[in-house]
Amino acid sequence: MAVLVNEDLYARVESSLDSIRPYLRKDGGDIELVEITPELEVRVRLVGACETCPMSFMTMKAGVEENLRAAIPEITGIQAVTL
Repeated sequence: MAVLVNEDLYARVESSLDSIRPYLRKDGGDIELVEITPELEVRVRLVGACETCPMSFMTMKAGVEENLRAAIPEITGIQAVTL
């Protein structure tokens, strides 16, 4: 059963991403929220220097995923996408 994604969830995800943005921006990168699916999977896109950084996998696992899962336990997954 799909869940309607509400504005509060978007705000919580953005707030969580805001807490790691200074670290990404320090290295010339950033992160964008692409979407939250009805199944509560968060899709993000690394941009700038983070887009091509060889450490982007670790950034996603140790930074983004850990931060989002701790702040928003109801999300079912986090996926990095390219546009």
